Amino acid sequence: MLGFRKKEQTAALSVQTRPEDAFRLGRGVSPGPGERALYRTLRESVPIIDAAVSKLRRLLGSFQVECSDPQAQEELRRFLEDVRVNATEQGIDAFLGVYFEELLTYGNAVGEMVLGGGQVAALYNASLDSVELEQAGPLEVKVSVWDGAKKRGCPYPQLLLISALNPEAGAVRGTSLLRGLPFVSEILLKVYKTLGINWDRLGNVRFAVTCKPDPTGLYAGERARQMAEEWKRAMRGGEVSDFVAVGDVSIKAIGADNQILDSDVPVRQMLEQIVAKLGVPPFLLGLSWSSTERMSSQQADMLTSELDAYRRVLTPVIRKICRTWLALAGYDPQCSVEWDEITMQDEVDHANARYLNAQARQLEQKEEET
Repeated sequence: MLGFRKKEQTAALSVQTRPEDAFRLGRGVSPGPGERALYRTLRESVPIIDAAVSKLRRLLGSFQVECSDPQAQEELRRFLEDVRVNATEQGIDAFLGVYFEELLTYGNAVGEMVLGGGQVAALYNASLDSVELEQAGPLEVKVSVWDGAKKRGCPYPQLLLISALNPEAGAVRGTSLLRGLPFVSEILLKVYKTLGINWDRLGNVRFAVTCKPDPTGLYAGERARQMAEEWKRAMRGGEVSDFVAVGDVSIKAIGADNQILDSDVPVRQMLEQIVAKLGVPPFLLGLSWSSTERMSSQQADMLTSELDAYRRVLTPVIRKICRTWLALAGYDPQCSVEWDEITMQDEVDHANARYLNAQARQLEQKEEET
């Protein structure tokens, strides 16, 4: 009667394609401590895996945030450069680097915007060992923190940043980039370990000194001891001396007739599987495999596509941080994230493409005029 319109109420979202008992089955939870420890061990034991993850982090590149208000954009730029990250770092690039590595290694990453003085004062990378992701609903994720043996929920979920890498349908648990590599890595490490043992056995030459005793057998033990002492003196490191013995004495190198198995083929087969899973070109990992210039260019293009896919996963995280800061600072929270070109070669290719397109348009206009 007073002319006020009734406030519209948003209906509760209900997903009809998810069964009610799906929440009790434990699907979509984050990887357990054992699985996370396995992935950490993989990065520590296989250097090429750790190098690939680190290179993907460095190749991710930088970005710019565009706002409609120039003053808001300048203040936001200073915030992104100077924001405190964890205990020792500064800048959003440091936060995204750790966040991205967690995402690749474990399939999930959790961060938090820490408020101070009514504004976003810091960014924090949460360890997956101290938090637990639970599916509170078909479209909701609940983050809980372990305090000793007790678990408590986070009271301000709107300040949390959560990402999942290639999650399965209807799940919050992401897929680690290292999934499928434990079996292959175990074979590779077994080859390396066996190779080291064989070189320890066959590379460090050992000798067998055989002395046939006199037919009478007198003083055989004393003569053997004397010969052993003289042999040790002759083989002493740092000295060159001769070994002189009386009687029927034969000296043979132990293991000299055996050959160490060739490890090039099995090692390369395992490395090919690892490189194929990581999506990093071999030449970036120091593998001097024969490849043509065209093949290297195609591999670089594939890497660019991989990095673009990772950027699409991180863009909502960056946008949420920027929008939260703008809203708390009193500005319009609308903004866009623009990533820089990955390499200078991409800019050259784009410039050549624009040049060729301009030439094609000029030729078409001349044909139309004639």
